[in-house]
Amino acid sequence: MKLIIVESPAKAKTIKNFLDDDYCVVASKGHIRDLPKRTFGIKIQDKHFNPEYEISKDHKDVIEQIKKLSKNAEIVYIATDEDREGEAIGYHINQIINKDVSYPRIVFHEITKKAILDALKNPRDINMDMVNAQQTRRLLDRIVGFKLSPLLNQKIQKGLSAGRVQSSALKLVVDREKEIREFKPIDYFSIDAIFENGKDKVESILIEWEGKKIDKLTLQDKVEASKICEHIKDSNFFVKEIETKVKKVSPPAPFMTSTLQQSASSNLGYSPSKTMQIAQRLYEGVLSDQGVMGLITYMRTDSLNIAKVAQDDARKLIEKNFGESYIPKKPRIYTTKHKSAQEAHEAIRPTRIDFTPQIAKDYLKGDELKLYTLIYNRFLASQSSDAVFESQSAFISDNKAMFKASGSKLVFDGFHKILGSTDKDKILSPLIKDTNLALLKCELNAHQTEPSPRFSEASLVKTLEGLGIGRPSTYAPTIALLSNREYIKIEKKQIFAMDISFVVIDMLEKNFLEIVDSNFTAKLEEKLDKIADSKLDWQGVLWDFYEPFNQKVSDGKTNIASLKIAKQTGQFCPTCGKELVIRNGRYGEFIACSGYPKCKYIKQDDTDNVTNEKCELCGSDMVKKVGRYGEFIACSGYPKCKNIIGQKQAPKNILDGVNCPLCGGGIIKRFSRRGAFFGCSNYPKCDFISNNEPVNIKCKECGYLMAKKETKTKKYLQCLKCKTKEDLS
Repeated sequence: MKLIIVESPAKAKTIKNFLDDDYCVVASKGHIRDLPKRTFGIKIQDKHFNPEYEISKDHKDVIEQIKKLSKNAEIVYIATDEDREGEAIGYHINQIINKDVSYPRIVFHEITKKAILDALKNPRDINMDMVNAQQTRRLLDRIVGFKLSPLLNQKIQKGLSAGRVQSSALKLVVDREKEIREFKPIDYFSIDAIFENGKDKVESILIEWEGKKIDKLTLQDKVEASKICEHIKDSNFFVKEIETKVKKVSPPAPFMTSTLQQSASSNLGYSPSKTMQIAQRLYEGVLSDQGVMGLITYMRTDSLNIAKVAQDDARKLIEKNFGESYIPKKPRIYTTKHKSAQEAHEAIRPTRIDFTPQIAKDYLKGDELKLYTLIYNRFLASQSSDAVFESQSAFISDNKAMFKASGSKLVFDGFHKILGSTDKDKILSPLIKDTNLALLKCELNAHQTEPSPRFSEASLVKTLEGLGIGRPSTYAPTIALLSNREYIKIEKKQIFAMDISFVVIDMLEKNFLEIVDSNFTAKLEEKLDKIADSKLDWQGVLWDFYEPFNQKVSDGKTNIASLKIAKQTGQFCPTCGKELVIRNGRYGEFIACSGYPKCKYIKQDDTDNVTNEKCELCGSDMVKKVGRYGEFIACSGYPKCKNIIGQKQAPKNILDGVNCPLCGGGIIKRFSRRGAFFGCSNYPKCDFISNNEPVNIKCKECGYLMAKKETKTKKYLQCLKCKTKEDLS
């Protein structure tokens, strides 16, 4: 038996379909070991970093299965994904099975029978440079998160986190939001004219006045613009010049990860996370007309390479379906702008050009078909001919004012035959040079500049890619993390920065600029790439970052002033018992639980709680408040004045008709950090307590108080003393 180990069960199932019974294919289900969740997990000694990996509990059964199968296997192949993450997973699998043996590693860009068989013929060793690059990234992220997040919690508020890529991305969103808030619009004017050419109308815009070019913001004075408009109305115009140009437009490149996420967001409305989930399924294997197989090549890539056989197949199909004029003389070669792109990989393309979207619609689910169609058409178009446009410009003048009228038409659709064209022909009326034209209308139009738009998920991915922040595998998780942490909010495809984000970024900019600086983050990514290429020592890169960063964190614990934006109220949450604090939100101040995000209680306006009494210490109004032990009256000047009169009335939370079995006092529902409980109103003199709500029913066995209890299937009463149960159903 020959054993092949992959990450995904779906991938394992697909590969097994291509092989005979001599092969067993098993899935590790992702990372089988990682750094511990609750401890730092890195030993640092003599500038050397030793990660303390541990096996996750939910992978123990999988590991036992892999170990058992590997003992009986003739040969074991590591067949995890072809990127750094996959290389690291393969390394850890190898270490778990037998660290003294180097198992053969096979890689493939697509999950097809030919690709799998070719890979089995050409195994290699696990690439430790790639493993060390992934390991460096993982340790860097652990160092930043484990050291910096507690500092944010200490100085700002609980529940915050920081990360190398996460914080750089958040700064982009915050900076854009600041730009929008600080933006001051500029008023400007444009002058449009409509001329008559026989029965046709010629629309034009003023581009020159008295020999000076008119740009977008040239006309900011309404009086001056009105004078120009009045002159134009009284003037005679003629066609001074006509220009005709032929323009060729090349097709877009096939998709890589970032452009797929952008296009899926713009055209299909998919989030980056959803796009990658669907693409994962298409890569790992879905049902087709030839059984279960991978329909696209590996979807985490920054390469634009295309296999020659795929190019040839695409050109043949284009020629067959559309004609020879729709294929360029030479196959198109695309190169990425990124120096660090993994050129050994391929762009995202269909694995079979004959599995068209028309055929695929009988096999794929709705979302799968839409994304597959997007990938298929983009790849096919990338191998097609240029589109050809003819543009015409007419310059209309009275020797003082110059207007420009433009038109264009699609002469040859080229790749638009596949992708379609959203550009409609705008044919310019036939004009003859030096011909006079009658002015029908001159309009003075007011405009106002607008700020840069907020990021969408697509535009943020594009910006991250352009700045070199992160890599194909990190774009979607980064945005999802920022959203889950409630640093950002996504509404109608726009990304809003929440108020807490401004405080976090302000602190990081002042004290840890390298964490949010895009250039620093991009350079760090380049170092990881150099580690993968065996050009840098990974231990040295870690130490160069760790030593100054750790010192900054240490200094920050005492030197950074508290930036806590929540003010104390002296009130307590009725849901969990923690203190209520005043926070700032998008719509002003509000009172909420300090236990956020675990407790999301928000208090409504309590201005009606002001009493007629004045504080005897400072003269402020006395207000009714709710504490752990019910209502009390305290000074509204808290925390400056901490005067408390005490309880003025029976607590609202007292249970009607139920008395304490120890002293006869009332039973009150109270709250602690662990949740609600029931205690005696005479506390601390009486220490009766119950986690369940007591009722005015005595136990038939011992006469003690009964309490309500319930499970998923039934409700019952149980004695608080002898535990006798009484069914309520």
